[in-house]
Amino acid sequence: MDIYIDYAIRLSLSLVCGFCLGFERKMRQHTVGIRTLTLLCVSSCLLTIVSGAIASTGVVKGDPARVAAAVITGIGFLGAGAIVNQGLNIRGLTSASIIFTSAALGVACGAKLYVPVGIVLIFSFLLLLVIGPMERKLFPAEKRKIIRLDFSTNQVDEKAVRKILTDAGIVVFELNTKYDVQTGGLTLIYIGKIPENMATVELTKNLAGLSDIKAVSVDN
Repeated sequence: MDIYIDYAIRLSLSLVCGFCLGFERKMRQHTVGIRTLTLLCVSSCLLTIVSGAIASTGVVKGDPARVAAAVITGIGFLGAGAIVNQGLNIRGLTSASIIFTSAALGVACGAKLYVPVGIVLIFSFLLLLVIGPMERKLFPAEKRKIIRLDFSTNQVDEKAVRKILTDAGIVVFELNTKYDVQTGGLTLIYIGKIPENMATVELTKNLAGLSDIKAVSVDN
């Protein structure tokens, strides 16, 4: 009976770990949520328990750690599916890392490494709930955007354009130009990072107020 209580403790702890990580992801409106990470953590724990049980019976000879290694390998495919490329931006890297962390916590629960589980769970929440907002505050410009400005003339006050972009908190790291020989129009194409909660419509209106401007676009 004691062995079943031990199994219940391990699986219950893995359920709590997966639920906590999934709850944090769902609070931030991510696709990877409570059910995904909870099932992942519990199933990883179960596989670790099965691996240890098989090794202890002596029915099958081999290294029980190979099952845990196989779990981590399989999780890599699931984590890759959470990463999405949206234009110049890559989303899902944190969710993929949490998937890996959830599997690692499940394996550790199955191996009865409760102290490391508690430490990693605390560290994970510190990184997600404390360090995450701090990072966004220190480095607000995170999303990459392409800002295209079409002018009807080649006499463009580029400094005025830069001032509008800088005042909006945009970090410009590349400028490309295009000149229309027939019309004499000049196109400026800026590539930079914008703050996550920036008012894109307001930026577009400010850029549209420039002299000799024909069109403004802000895209991924």
